[in-house]
Amino acid sequence: MNLAIASLLVGSAAAFSPAASFGVRTSALNAEAAAATEETKAFKMLPASVKAGVVTGKALTDLLDNAKERGYAIPGVNIVGTNSINSCMEAAAKYGGPIMVTFSKGGGQFIAGKSVDNTDDRASIAGTIAGAKHVHEVAALYGVPVVLHTDHCQKAWLPWIDGLLEASVEHFEKTGSPLFSSHMLDLSEEPLEENIAICKSYLEKFAKVGILIEFELGVTGGEEDGVDNTDVDSSRLYTQPEEVFYAHQELSQVEGGAFTCAASFGNVHGVYAPGNVDLQPIILYNSQKYIQEKIGSEDDKPMRFVFHGGSGSSVEDIQYAIGAGVVKMNIDTDTQWAFWDGLRAYEAKYHDYLQAQIGNPEGDDKPNKKYYDPRMSLRAAEEAMAARLIKAAEDLKCVNVLN
Repeated sequence: MNLAIASLLVGSAAAFSPAASFGVRTSALNAEAAAATEETKAFKMLPASVKAGVVTGKALTDLLDNAKERGYAIPGVNIVGTNSINSCMEAAAKYGGPIMVTFSKGGGQFIAGKSVDNTDDRASIAGTIAGAKHVHEVAALYGVPVVLHTDHCQKAWLPWIDGLLEASVEHFEKTGSPLFSSHMLDLSEEPLEENIAICKSYLEKFAKVGILIEFELGVTGGEEDGVDNTDVDSSRLYTQPEEVFYAHQELSQVEGGAFTCAASFGNVHGVYAPGNVDLQPIILYNSQKYIQEKIGSEDDKPMRFVFHGGSGSSVEDIQYAIGAGVVKMNIDTDTQWAFWDGLRAYEAKYHDYLQAQIGNPEGDDKPNKKYYDPRMSLRAAEEAMAARLIKAAEDLKCVNVLN
């Protein structure tokens, strides 16, 4: 085990208090939280702990609980480089809400460079860290809260998360906050007890530095970034309330732990013709009621849910799911298309200026550099992706939720 992690995990003082509140105990974070409540709020409609820039720890759970209470969900967008990262934050600044920038293992590798040897996930780890550091450097410039998240990590990919955790521990020791806000462990292919046991062991590590865990129950159908569930038995697409309660019960035992649940209710990655996807968000309502009754909570939405496989879903299904405590919806397929469509439209508009370095409809000796400069087409792609995200934020009721 990395020495920095080992020394942190065996420390006598816990960094955070019990799971339900994710409050702060005997650490520098205690002073930070106290100061946050005293100083002027950065956003009128958000808790004082939430500032512009990367949001972690108590500020993150405060933000998610604000979403749950007010009935909006944060777009969680898969990215593949600084262009798509910046599109996310540009969109958030325009729609007036938070954004979740999401790295996949393959996306991290792409950022490092596809030509780089990825033995032991070293390229995926390095690229994801590099992307996260970019966000830390520029996020505050956009004036919105940004959540730094990683997407589906199956059991065989856990070394990727281990490498990212090392980076967060190092960042925590220097700054008092982790490099990443949250990580998703997708162990839904494993038996329920093993799934939650592994998640619990990781949450114990995450809690020491203020990282939230997202876990998956059931299976999200379709295929995305190396995770292929296209042939999965349809019964596994629907999570049962008893399973959600079991996970809630086990993870709530972790001191300082914070978690969200990706419960399956017929979700499928990708875009399909109408009628091919049977969403049943009532499962989320039933799960909330079941947990509430079991633990005797006054909160009618004790679990923070997230929505995977949302591309192509109807606005009615999306907003009905938000009513059940969904605080984030993943978006990938639709934003990939939007990015490409921006490139395609740029090429179509300037086609005759993109056939040679010199020579266009304005004259055989006219230079075309300003048209084939990569920044021009990439900017068109960024704008198209940002526009699609603004539409997504409207569907998620995440517009003008800051002030």
